[in-house]
Order: sequence, then structure tokens, then C-alpha cells
Amino acid sequence: MGGVLLGIAVLMTAPLFLDFAAGQASAAHFLSAIVIALFTGVTLLVLSASKEVFDLTRRQAFLTTALAWTLTPAIAALPLMSANLSFIDAYFEATSALTTTGSTVMVGLDTTSPGLLLWRSLLQWVGGIGIIVIGIIVMPFLRVGGMQLFRTESSDSSEKIFARGLDLVRWIAGIYLGLSVACAIVYGLLGMSTFDAINHAMTSIATGGFSTHDASFAYFESAGLEWAGVVFMASGALPFVAYIRTLRGRDKSLLNDIQARAFLVFLAAVIFALALTHAELNDVRFFDALRLSAFNVTSIVTTTGYASDDYQLWGPFAVGAFFILTFVGGCSGSTSGGVKMYRLQILGRVAMAHLTRLVTPTQTVVVSYGTRRVDEEVEIAILTFLCAVLISEVAITVILSWLGLDLVTALSATATCLANVGPGLGSIVGPAGNFASLPEAAKAVLSLAMILGRLEYFTLLVMLAPSFWRG
Repeated sequence: MGGVLLGIAVLMTAPLFLDFAAGQASAAHFLSAIVIALFTGVTLLVLSASKEVFDLTRRQAFLTTALAWTLTPAIAALPLMSANLSFIDAYFEATSALTTTGSTVMVGLDTTSPGLLLWRSLLQWVGGIGIIVIGIIVMPFLRVGGMQLFRTESSDSSEKIFARGLDLVRWIAGIYLGLSVACAIVYGLLGMSTFDAINHAMTSIATGGFSTHDASFAYFESAGLEWAGVVFMASGALPFVAYIRTLRGRDKSLLNDIQARAFLVFLAAVIFALALTHAELNDVRFFDALRLSAFNVTSIVTTTGYASDDYQLWGPFAVGAFFILTFVGGCSGSTSGGVKMYRLQILGRVAMAHLTRLVTPTQTVVVSYGTRRVDEEVEIAILTFLCAVLISEVAITVILSWLGLDLVTALSATATCLANVGPGLGSIVGPAGNFASLPEAAKAVLSLAMILGRLEYFTLLVMLAPSFWRG
């Protein structure tokens, strides 16, 4: 935790210098936050100094991961308070950034200091690469939500991609940085200012969705930028292990990955269906409908959360479709949130296997996923994960309703925060609104929901078990 806080302090220096050069009052808040982060980080390192080499136990890994994603936003929130935000509002914004959710309580982004805008984007960018590393290395080790299926890609000795975990992290960082730079260059060539291009590149690859403008991507009114956004949002939602295998020559094509192929086929099918519906029902030219559908569907499915149009005006079918798409998510080992494509694929295979057993009870049915056999432990983990999604959705919706939110707002705000998407439905938290007007208690609950969803539920829920705290 000391090392994480020192990293946050170093990260703050870029927006500090930017606001200092622009003569913004928020520079003082950045300086204060840096001092607090440095002092706390150094203190923790000094108190825990040891020459002994140690390995984290599973219990320590759960606790460290949970602490990093709950306490870090508290330090990251301090500079955001210079935008006239309460601590709860600033914590919500910082949590939304680090979890790459993209829900916001900030208004007037077009006149906000450049340092604060850069800080929000940096937090999303760092949160994006952080969740890739956790998804590829930590979650399989913790056996959360069926992620143990991918242990051979990160932690087993038989089929490691690299001999050392550090080499894997370097490859992930290199690909992540390369995609971000390419995205910034393309956005700049298509008309964004340098500042906008850098910020939107970071939040596109991180599938975070923070923008430098209140109107989000609609501000630019550029079809070319929207199509470029589709490509880069989808790039961030693909499995980074598949990128590595392709670049190292182990696979001739990224599409050889069973999860990436299913994700892209699903995305294309939904885009085409919604484009046809939008064009037919709302008298919109098909190619305009296709562009709007491609951008907004990709934004929601990849859990980015940009908006180029208020899709609630497309009709009841579109509203229902976008609510369902909120839960889908991208691929495992990517920056996106949601249920993830591999879980949906395995769930379908398990359902078909069960039907086969009902028809022919004596037949032995083996559930497989690509070249891997899906054992009973993984099946139970995935089904338990889906139960956790449902129970969390119901419980938090009830709490938000008790706090005074209408059903549509409570239901969709819960869904979008648990899935780390960004916009919900309705006039308050929909694509044309934000979370600023919600009660502070609701924002606190939704902050927890964002962390709960980002850490795949059980990383936090496991600590409710008394046995977790026993020696």
C-alpha cells in the first residue's frame, strides 16, 4: 500500500505542473495531496521494512487487493475537491475513474482546469492497466468467478507465457502504451486538439469513458472520430493475453482466441440489429443509424460509457437492449467490466450439457472451452458469480429506493456501477445526465458497488466470512 500511494503521488505531478503553468487554484490542492500521499506512503514503507523475501498468501492477496481499490480513491479524491466537490462526491469521482466506470458527478467540464481533467483521465488509464494485471495474474490465483480456468496463462508452471511474471507485466504495459499512443495520434489526425486527443485516448483504451466535455463524444460531431472510437474501445476490451500470443508468433491471428472471436461476432450482431431497428422506427438513414449504433453499443458492451446520442429516444426496444447490454462486458484479461464473454460462453455450454443429460441420462457429457476442460469447480464458480451479480443488483437497488431514488434510476444506476459502464437510464443518470443530483448516501453506496463489480464481487465478499479472519 505504501508503494501504491507513492505511485499516486508521482502520478499527481503531471496535473500539478499543468495547473501551475495555467495559474489554476487547483494546483495547491494537488500539492497538498502529493504531500499527504508521500507522507503516508513513506510511513507505511518504513513501518513494514524487511529484508526477508516473502510470498503473499491467498488471504493476504485478497486483503491487499481490496485495500488498494478502496483506500487509493480516498487519496486520489483530494485534488478533485478543488472543483467544489464534497469528499463523498470526490471519492465517487475518483472511484469511478480508478474502476474505469465513467459515471461522473462533475458538471462544467468544458471550463474545468486542465490539470483536473488530466487527473481524471490518468486515474482511468492507470486503473485500466491495473485491472488487466489483476485479471491475468491475481484473479486466477484467487480462483474468483471461474478465473482459475485461465491459470495456465499466468501462474501454472506447465504452460506459462513467460518464465517470470514481471516479463508478462512488461508486455502488457508495452501493448497498453502502444494502443494508447496510436489512439491519441488517430484522434489528433481526425480533428481533436492535442489535449483532447491525449485524454480521450487514455479513457478509450482503458474503456473508462471520461471526457473533457459535458457532451462527451457528441461534442466533436465527427463521424470519423466515432468510427475510430469504436475500433479503440473494442481494442481495449479484447484479451491482452491474445495480443501477446499474436505478437510473439504463437497465434497467427488475434481471432484464433475463442473469447475474442465470440465477443466481436456478438458485438457486430447487436450493432446491426439495433441499427436496423433505429433506422426503421425513427426514419433515420441506415448508415447514420449504423454509425450511432456502432458507437453507442460498443461503448456500453465494452463498459466504456461514452455517449454520442441519447439512445433512450430510439424507442422501448433500444432502451431494453441497452439495459441488458450493460451486464455483458468484454473479455477476461482486458480493461472492460461486466460479466465477461467467457462466462456467458461457458454458461451456454453448461446449459446445453444439462439438457443433454436430461434427455440421455446415461451419456457422459464433457463441457469444454477451447482446448480446456471445464471442471465442476469452474462451473460452480461461474454460477455463484452470476448469483452474486443478481443478489447485489437487487440489494443495492432496494437500498437506493429506500434512499428516495425512483425505480428506473435505482435499478440502472446499480447496474451501471456494478458493471463499471458509466451511464444508466432515465432523465437523471441516463446518457444525457449524470450522478451529481443523487443523495450523498446513494453516491457512497454506488462507490462501493463500483469497487464490488471491479473486483469481481468475491474479492470483497470473502472478507464477510468469519473464517477469513481466523489465523
